[in-house]
Amino acid sequence: MENRKEQEGSGSIAERISRIRRFNGSPAEFWPVFLEESSELVGAKQGLLLLRSDSGDSWRKVAVWPAGGLAALRGPNIAVRIDRIADEVGSNGVAAEESGTPDGIFVGIRLVTDDNRTSVAVYLLPRDTGISPKEAASRLELIADRPSLYQLGHAVVRAKNDVVKFAEALDVMVLLNAEKRYVAAAMTFCNEIASRYRCDRVSLGWRHDAYVRVQAISHMEKFEKKMVIVQALETAMEEAFDQDEEVLWPRPEGSLTVTRDHEKYSRENGVPSIASLTIRLDDKPEGVLLCERSEAFSEEEVRGLRVLCDQAARRLGDLKKNDRWFGAKLTSSAQETLARFFGPEHTFLKLLGVLVTIALAVLIFGRLNYRIEAPFILKTDDVSYLPAPFDGYIHKVHVKIGDQVEKNSPILSLDTRELLLEESTAVANQNRYQREAAKASAQKELADMKVAQALEEQAEARLKMVHYHLRHADLVAPFAGIVVEGDLKELLGAPVKKGDVLFKVARIEKMYAELKVDERDIHDIVVNGSGEIAFVGRPDQKFAIDVERIDPVAVTEEGKNVYLVRALLPKEAVLWWRPGMSGVAKINVGKRNILWIFTHRTVDFLRIFFWW
Repeated sequence: MENRKEQEGSGSIAERISRIRRFNGSPAEFWPVFLEESSELVGAKQGLLLLRSDSGDSWRKVAVWPAGGLAALRGPNIAVRIDRIADEVGSNGVAAEESGTPDGIFVGIRLVTDDNRTSVAVYLLPRDTGISPKEAASRLELIADRPSLYQLGHAVVRAKNDVVKFAEALDVMVLLNAEKRYVAAAMTFCNEIASRYRCDRVSLGWRHDAYVRVQAISHMEKFEKKMVIVQALETAMEEAFDQDEEVLWPRPEGSLTVTRDHEKYSRENGVPSIASLTIRLDDKPEGVLLCERSEAFSEEEVRGLRVLCDQAARRLGDLKKNDRWFGAKLTSSAQETLARFFGPEHTFLKLLGVLVTIALAVLIFGRLNYRIEAPFILKTDDVSYLPAPFDGYIHKVHVKIGDQVEKNSPILSLDTRELLLEESTAVANQNRYQREAAKASAQKELADMKVAQALEEQAEARLKMVHYHLRHADLVAPFAGIVVEGDLKELLGAPVKKGDVLFKVARIEKMYAELKVDERDIHDIVVNGSGEIAFVGRPDQKFAIDVERIDPVAVTEEGKNVYLVRALLPKEAVLWWRPGMSGVAKINVGKRNILWIFTHRTVDFLRIFFWW
């Protein structure tokens, strides 16, 4: 009895595996059938197909069996279990829960496919299914490669069909290439399609201005353009032309194309099935092929018609363009040229061309204020040198370089202790010699008196010298200005000799800018010309200047000749200005042509280089 059940179970398994492997339907029907048969194979109550790209994104649910059963798998615990099983299957190829929950046991297997995504099938088995998770996984491994085999077989069948369609297209193209006139080629094209696809009537329409006009009808050499049937055909063709898509009637399920005019044409002319395909040239619709027959057009037949239209488009387009009289060709060529230039295509290139044209016009006819650029340095002619008044030692330094000083403000003090001692000595000597002179006078010793008086005068002179040094022991600023030289803060107590320059003070009210103008530009600069300067340390601030003087003789600096130009600064000096600061000056020399501004250096160089 048990052996018979096992044989029946084995037969059922073999049948289901065979049904899966024999399936040859469309790809849209494969996965539902695969999930149903594989779920029945292991006795699962639900099957789920999940996909994940190689970049490691989250799992995406793409199919479920039975249909509408996805809501039952959205519980938080079930969703976590499905993702866990899917991750394990993605790593190991197969996974199964050892012990399930009241909901059931999950089993998963990785499917072999031809794309770059990881495909996983997860099944929910009831706890009382009678099949262990390991056995269920083993059964599923028998069909894991079926998706890849199906895809391969489907690709082979499609490739065969494509070969047949391309061969058919080549046969039609041989006939079209043999025709030298457009109307004959259009008629041959319609007749061949009507014959090969069993159509009752095939019509070809082509764009004329903003409308589609019928060019040929199969098995009808002549027709009147005002015929009702022709006008109805053109209306249906324009519906497909405006949408630039294949329009089928009856409209396939799920299609979003507009078919109102095709439906009207079918109803009024008793045509059961219509297929309209646009003919494209350079990715733009140029014509429409409309096929009529009693049977509905299959997907493969529509693909075959598309191949024929794509292959014949260029030949038909060339014949349509060239099979006209000279005047029509010339008019069409002019229209196409103007359309390409003024039309919406290649907008970026056209905009670029317009911008280049505008730029050239501005360069040739535009004028700008031309300014000559030159480096400058702040200078002043009113500088005072403060030397040491006598030999001594530095006692105190009151300022440092860059400090502003007022007139008579102290700058440096020398040590006066030795002078005070000399003063005391001189005073003592003076008193002593006074007494000696008085004593000699009382004793009527004229010679001794004269000697004592001379020594007294000498002591007095020394005392005056000491007083003079004491008065000048403090160096003071001769005027209000800036200390530009003399950093003696670290030399306290150091000896100095009479005449050593200790400080240099400059008056800032009378500073000027000395420009170094290249000899190529000096002829454009005039006295009283205006300009601006910007300091290296403060490039964001600009100050107006006026040219006061141009030195008549050039000086050589860094291997080139420059002229020194003296420019006056604003009357009110800025507090942070210091002599020696540098920057860039720009002198206005008037309006110049923009093209000349950009090219005159090169032109001058070429004139010198090619001069002979």
